[in-house]
Amino acid sequence: MDISLGTGLAALGAGLAMGISAIGAGIGVGLAGASGAGVIAEDQKKFGSVLILQALPQTQGIYGFIVAILILIGSGLLGEGLEAPISTEMGLLCLGAGLSAALGGITAVGQGLTAGAGMGSVAKNPATMGQNMVLTVMAETFAVFSLLISILILVGGKLM
Repeated sequence: MDISLGTGLAALGAGLAMGISAIGAGIGVGLAGASGAGVIAEDQKKFGSVLILQALPQTQGIYGFIVAILILIGSGLLGEGLEAPISTEMGLLCLGAGLSAALGGITAVGQGLTAGAGMGSVAKNPATMGQNMVLTVMAETFAVFSLLISILILVGGKLM
């Protein structure tokens, strides 16, 4: 397959989708983990609750990964490939889809902060676990919207 500007833009979109969402998820998980370490130091039996809350900000990284794979397949960079290089316009569509997932991945930072605060709540009152999970997932709603827009862009551009 010949590499075109469109193919390069698609690759950039895939890279941004994964890279930026991974940064957001990594920061979110790190923030939550820092709080979780303090909770576990006080009571090792709370590890299960802490682990669940810490895992939630990872999903934004998963969303970025899914969009990156879809872009790579749709652009022909992964799999059998396309017969001809993709156009600049199609590359821009892939870049737009990648940016949607990438920027949505930043919501993991807020989710990590909320998860960390939730861990403190659960440490004092374990009965608040469900409520704190709901609060933590609220930030993820916008990452899900970003994922959906990314997919709709790719479907609308006939790359999927």
